[in-house]
Amino acid sequence: WNNFNWLPGDCFDLVVVMKKLHRLPGYCLWLLPILCCLNTLLADNQPNVLIIIADDCTFRDIGCYGGQAHTPNIDKLATEGMQFQRCFQTAPMCSPTRHNIYTGLYPVKSGAYPNHTRAYDHVKSIVHYLQPLGYRVILTGKTHINPPSVFPFEKLKGKGGKNPDMAAIDNLFEESARDKKPFCLFACSNEPHSPWNKGDASRYPTEDIKLPPYIVDTPIVRENFSRYLAEVTYYDSQVGEIVDMLDKHGLTDNTLLMVVSEQGNSLPFAKWTCYDSGLQSAMIVKWPGKVQSGVKTDAMVGYVDVTPTFVEAAGGKPIEGLDGRSFLPVLKGETDVHNSYTYGIMTTRGIINGSEAYAIRSIRGFKYKLIKNLNHESKFTNACTKSALFKSMVEKAEGGDKTAERLVNAYHFRPEVELYQIQEDPLEQHNL
Repeated sequence: WNNFNWLPGDCFDLVVVMKKLHRLPGYCLWLLPILCCLNTLLADNQPNVLIIIADDCTFRDIGCYGGQAHTPNIDKLATEGMQFQRCFQTAPMCSPTRHNIYTGLYPVKSGAYPNHTRAYDHVKSIVHYLQPLGYRVILTGKTHINPPSVFPFEKLKGKGGKNPDMAAIDNLFEESARDKKPFCLFACSNEPHSPWNKGDASRYPTEDIKLPPYIVDTPIVRENFSRYLAEVTYYDSQVGEIVDMLDKHGLTDNTLLMVVSEQGNSLPFAKWTCYDSGLQSAMIVKWPGKVQSGVKTDAMVGYVDVTPTFVEAAGGKPIEGLDGRSFLPVLKGETDVHNSYTYGIMTTRGIINGSEAYAIRSIRGFKYKLIKNLNHESKFTNACTKSALFKSMVEKAEGGDKTAERLVNAYHFRPEVELYQIQEDPLEQHNL
């Protein structure tokens, strides 16, 4: 046994053991049934991994984060698991964010830093790390990643689309409960990405909505914000449906469940910016028996840390060359410290017709947030500034409203450097 040159992780792989066993004397083959049982036991101890990802949802709008949206399912998960108060992505746009989660690399490392982009061909993703550990690594719903060779996710059989296929997920859970093969599933919603046309907006009367202080108050803005909140609630219902299916198939106790909100909504000073409303994310993790219930943590984690965390939870070794680090010790309550800083990058290539390229960088600690606008002489424009919602803000500014004029101007034209005392000024209103 000791002379077989075992490699790290060999005892977790029955195939490797079998290849080595053929060199054992026949009287030692009594070990085989024991090893078969050991392999089954180890496979049973590997958790399923499930992450449910929203699309363009500002974390502050979720109920358990103090928001106006009715999110009973997410709020319940927060009482059953760990709620992160300082979770951040690296880029406030859909495509770089998802490359960031799946690779454990910063966008400039993977190559996927503008929106509608692709990773370098040599990059590896979580699929390459978890499959050798015996996992099915699956994605359903919104993709927004390229090339397929870097992201060879298994796709669930069923209808396509930008939202998780609930029937296919139910079938996957049934198969997993029967076959005992662990899975890592990314259930990627397209909600509450605009257009905001799902959910019941009557729950959010326009006259009752409280707008953030950085948003110009117009009737069109209020109507859109009402529909946006309704779609946040719709996303919450998707979370609830998937969680119920876990329960139905008896998978809850052995599943690491993570729910995140992605970058902020597409209103001003959120998505496409390096303010916290664009880069900070909700993150709630439930893992019965591993993660304590009803806990809030101030540990600073990032989307770049998700892949290494999942790999360690699955029994894998740390992967050399990743920018992220596993925060499994935080989940297990062994520490409440992880990162000291988080970094932000927003780079456009003028993908919206008529807009100029624009670049923003940020560094955020626990107390201060530093933002640098690399080409601050340019006018900042994006899909938001083309919308009827933003045009209504401009019309109010042009009509002589001083607050509207100040806010519209602040969105279009940035100083070279911005510095905020983030604890005292969480909405980043006072540039030091």
